[in-house]
Amino acid sequence: MDKRKRILAINFGGIGDEIFFLPTLISLKKEFPDSEITLALEPRSKSVKDLTDVIDDLILIDVKGKNKYFELIKLISKARQGNFDLVVSSGGNKLISILLFLTGIKERCGYDTGNLSRFLLTHAMPLNKNQYACKMYHDLIRNLTSYDTELPQINVQVNEKIANSVLIHPGVSKLSVQKGCIKTIPPSIWAKVIDLLVAEGKKVMLVGGPDDKECVDEILNTVRTQNFENLYGTTKSLKDLAELIASADKFLCSDSAPLHVAVALGVKTYVIFGPTDDNALIPKNDRVVAIKANDKCELKPCLWARRQTTCKELKCLKITASQIVSAVCNS
Repeated sequence: MDKRKRILAINFGGIGDEIFFLPTLISLKKEFPDSEITLALEPRSKSVKDLTDVIDDLILIDVKGKNKYFELIKLISKARQGNFDLVVSSGGNKLISILLFLTGIKERCGYDTGNLSRFLLTHAMPLNKNQYACKMYHDLIRNLTSYDTELPQINVQVNEKIANSVLIHPGVSKLSVQKGCIKTIPPSIWAKVIDLLVAEGKKVMLVGGPDDKECVDEILNTVRTQNFENLYGTTKSLKDLAELIASADKFLCSDSAPLHVAVALGVKTYVIFGPTDDNALIPKNDRVVAIKANDKCELKPCLWARRQTTCKELKCLKITASQIVSAVCNS
């Protein structure tokens, strides 16, 4: 098999989605070591390229903007001009197979969404959403390689570990909040977590990005102890944040993109989970611990599978600071 290929990969979504997609790209690079991989993705996620050397080039496609159809035409045009040998695209939309066919690329990998996809794709692969997302994406290339990269891998400078440290990233993306998707505990609970962790003798560090300003401000106005390090605003890029996470002994966060960075770095991670499915979002290993309410909600996990927004009760996020600190300190 020819090991030199020009590969176009298409994966729309946030940073977390792009990190989930990395194992697929890594396996492709292992199978075709002399290949050039171009990733088509949304502009908001372009910083993923700073974390890996398997992506040679990017095509930015704003599918969430007002001109999404023009953007898709732009993608088709760039794909036709790129002399690609292979295209691999995620997404369960039935129109994906048409998009890939229109690129004119000879070898096309996508999910099996029915008869049309089986006719238009050279590899129409089963879509199994009931598994860790990295594995779901990796299924796209089962016909192309025997390599099986299970977890994302990122390249950052790993600094010396800060002993007995807990790095806290409390926020979620502002886009998810604007969509009505509440996925984390209130700032007042985060403040209590900091107080209790400091009382347990932990070196606590607080970090966040631009989307987290309101949350961090409220934490700072509520927390009682001053014996923690406020690092908000010190990380200027996703790579900066990754390097900081790598230095922490433990990482405590919400269901958001930094979670997937920590997983890729192998840092012991504790994640607040409410309405989303931890089985799909974290690997099954002892390096990642899901912290969940014992609410016995029959619909949980409901977000995305049963709802597009969270419910008003949010019983699934009634998690106490004591419960969180106990998990971090005792496992």
